[in-house]
Amino acid sequence: MQEPSHHNGFQADHADLLAGSFGRILGRPMLEGWDAKALYQAPFPILSHDGAVDPLLTYGNLAAQTLWETDWDRLTTMPSRLTAEPAHRSQRAEMFEQMRAKGFIENYAGVRISATGQRFEIRNAIIWPLLGTDGVKRGEAATFRDYTLL
Repeated sequence: MQEPSHHNGFQADHADLLAGSFGRILGRPMLEGWDAKALYQAPFPILSHDGAVDPLLTYGNLAAQTLWETDWDRLTTMPSRLTAEPAHRSQRAEMFEQMRAKGFIENYAGVRISATGQRFEIRNAIIWPLLGTDGVKRGEAATFRDYTLL
């Protein structure tokens, strides 16, 4: 997948999947007046990963790239589990199990780590499945606006 840009419509298909599934599942928009460019440039992190057994990140907007201190190419080839330190990965895995059982999670909090080792706590995160309009699950996503560097 190429980095979102004006040349590829800022990954319009994936942005539609992110925002569309968020709206259908949570009953509200992730971002008012959104389009693919607005999601990519949103002032808060938006990430997704695929549905593999060891999921790879498939999307990280500019805010996510900045917070995780990496670029698109490195972020979208990284196993999703590496966004958390080893000591916090079991908590992260439990959260995904709860999300799968409940349909989505709001108000999730946890410690994450950037590519350079900067630790930060995320709060009030929303985690939801990426469901196409056909109902097929294509991965999972997260967004949050509240975090603190540790």
